[in-house]
Amino acid sequence: MHPRRLLTCGLLALLAPASLLGWSEPGSATSSASSLDEPPASVAVRRAAGQRVRLEALPRIVQHGARVADPDDARAAITATLRPVRAGRRVQLQVQRDAGWVGVVTTRQDGRGRAQFAWSAAEDGQPLTYRVRVMRSRGLPALTSGTVSAARWLEPTWTDEFSGAHLREAWSHRGRDYVHGSRRSCSKGDPSAVSVDGGAVRLSVVKDPAATSTCRIRGRDAVPGRYAYRLNGHIGTQHAFSFRYGVAAARVKFHPKRGQHGAFWMQPTGGMYPGALGSEIDVVEYFGDRHPQGGLATFTHRYDGRRRVTSGGWVPNSSSYLASRRDGWSKNYHVFSVQWTPRTLVFRIDGKETARMTGGVSAERQFLILSLIAADYEIPKIKGRHLPQHMYVDWVRVWETGG
Repeated sequence: MHPRRLLTCGLLALLAPASLLGWSEPGSATSSASSLDEPPASVAVRRAAGQRVRLEALPRIVQHGARVADPDDARAAITATLRPVRAGRRVQLQVQRDAGWVGVVTTRQDGRGRAQFAWSAAEDGQPLTYRVRVMRSRGLPALTSGTVSAARWLEPTWTDEFSGAHLREAWSHRGRDYVHGSRRSCSKGDPSAVSVDGGAVRLSVVKDPAATSTCRIRGRDAVPGRYAYRLNGHIGTQHAFSFRYGVAAARVKFHPKRGQHGAFWMQPTGGMYPGALGSEIDVVEYFGDRHPQGGLATFTHRYDGRRRVTSGGWVPNSSSYLASRRDGWSKNYHVFSVQWTPRTLVFRIDGKETARMTGGVSAERQFLILSLIAADYEIPKIKGRHLPQHMYVDWVRVWETGG
């Protein structure tokens, strides 16, 4: 494993209609030719014979597994989006070797026109160059895409790999007071619910050992009763690191039991309140194993004047993003990411797209948050003997693109 390090920053409707899949960004390319002096851009679009193929290389955001790992060993995500859609059409990823191209893996186009791959981003420190070969299908001739590279993503703007035994100064503890009358009146953030060891940060929900009474829960979405107060692991980079536009990713292994939810999320630096600019971006929330909706969710929250507007929801068929039937969100680490542009938010698990949102996208700088929180409506769902619960975060990275 390479030495772990911290880089500081210098500059950084769930499914959209098919017409929105062609959005591009600064640095996009429209031909297959690449410069001799520099690698191709990260996006290439080619149209030929009544077809269109958009190829995009993303950062190293594919790395599921049971143990902590070096983020530089994660694989880049490469996505080809094809029109017209021919579900099941074979698509081969090719990598440039010297003056030729070598096919490395073949997959099939899905029902939304995508073919998604994961491959090494670099060899011997040099970025790889990719293209795809789309095979003949039902009257459509074969087609070769333009070339792309993950070169722009090799160096993250900011990263934390949680080496050592303490949080780095960029992280602060959040929500450290009980706020009665709120939806988390029986829990609060506390440093004792956060620890760093073995290359990961552990966020926990534990009973508050200092509490001398129980907390009364009531409300339309809660089971009334009295329950033990909880301490939550709840940390963020507010006042230390924020960014605008790019890709943010975290490699997370979630808690097993219902009764709390783990999350990787972001908030605008100016805060969230009626009339505020920006949005809360919940990259992923997990509500525990055996949840009837699968447990994984993605949301955004913003204010339209004084009205709070929420978009998103449960990740459909979330088990399809697991590596095997023996895999699980509380058994192994998976990389959860968001690609944030001025127009679009694209959410992924290990490089595979799960959700896409457009409209009302935040233009404000956002800071990072990691948390395992027990909301009042969740606390009755877990027996006290099943506490503490833990989630683990191996690494967090941001690749900022700017406005």
